[in-house]
Amino acid sequence: MKRFCVKTEVYFDSGALEYLTLLDNRRALVITDPFMVQAGFADTLIHILKTSVEDYRLFTGVQPDPPVEAVAAGVKEYLAFRPDLIIALGGGSTIDAAKSILLFARQHAGNADDGGKPLFIAIPTTSGTGSEVTSYSVMTLGDTKIPLVSQDIIPDVAILDAAFLRTVPPQITADTAIDALTHAIEAYVSSEHSDYTDALCEKTVELIFDYLLRAYHSGDDLEARERLHNASCLAGMAFTNAALGITHSMAHTLGGHFHLPHGRANAVLLPHIIEYNADLESGGESRAATRYCKLARRLHLPASTVAEGVASLVSAVRALQKLTGTPASLEAAGIDREAYEALLSAMSQAALKDKCTAANPREVNVQQLEQLFRKVY
Repeated sequence: MKRFCVKTEVYFDSGALEYLTLLDNRRALVITDPFMVQAGFADTLIHILKTSVEDYRLFTGVQPDPPVEAVAAGVKEYLAFRPDLIIALGGGSTIDAAKSILLFARQHAGNADDGGKPLFIAIPTTSGTGSEVTSYSVMTLGDTKIPLVSQDIIPDVAILDAAFLRTVPPQITADTAIDALTHAIEAYVSSEHSDYTDALCEKTVELIFDYLLRAYHSGDDLEARERLHNASCLAGMAFTNAALGITHSMAHTLGGHFHLPHGRANAVLLPHIIEYNADLESGGESRAATRYCKLARRLHLPASTVAEGVASLVSAVRALQKLTGTPASLEAAGIDREAYEALLSAMSQAALKDKCTAANPREVNVQQLEQLFRKVY
């Protein structure tokens, strides 16, 4: 038996932020990062929020790849303020931090004794992680990324307002969109995929190939921004139900050790993982290869045979990388070879143990992961 569930209520398109005027909550904890404050986005949010809540508190201690120390500081703020509303305003790191803060604060307080779970609203300001609709979160302990998975951290409401996206730089636009593309492609070939998640993945892939370059070249293209925002959210709905694969397993440990942006790590890895999962060298047509070919046909790429379809999809991903100035290798991304080789064994072990590996369509062992890590350098 399989299950498909979308718990989050999504408000989107121009003016979606006005949803905040409909709230009937008393105490709001706004979790964000210093840039959102400096850019004036936090002020925009609070200006609207003041019309609907009695009191609010701003927590701005979020950092990229949120370290446990930042999460602990947020938990302390939560326990002191006791909000009945949490709003996460920012990119994937901010929403992940808010999820972790909510989870650990309620565990500390005792779920039965803290007045019930606050309403949790996520307002993403990048288009990539899909964290606004997923049960996943990642925090960092030293050089290790720790994934958390819990139905209790899925936001109740997501607000997708493209007005927050106009100033996102081109390279971050590309990194985050390719992260969403990776979510969709991995969920599409996952061992847990279904008709429901397939439809979400197919639409996501189409939207990203149609609109990424427009948003990359013109940040003020509001239609392109909105479509990428929708694509990111759709991909989040897909992978929170279908799971991911070893692209993410490898990206997690890469990011932990070398602080490589998550979307950029995925971008470098994805073409190689498609080739690995397709396993065309075996002489057969694997289930993953057939599904990659199906995606190629959805994109109107040459796919008269399964092998041609897989090759076309890989070429299309690489072309997107090139057109957005995304590094094609870890060496090009600036990772030191000596430091990288010293960590190959540890990273391979970590990737094998990563939660995302379980749903990968082709089995993998430590030796194969190490070969893949060598190949992508």
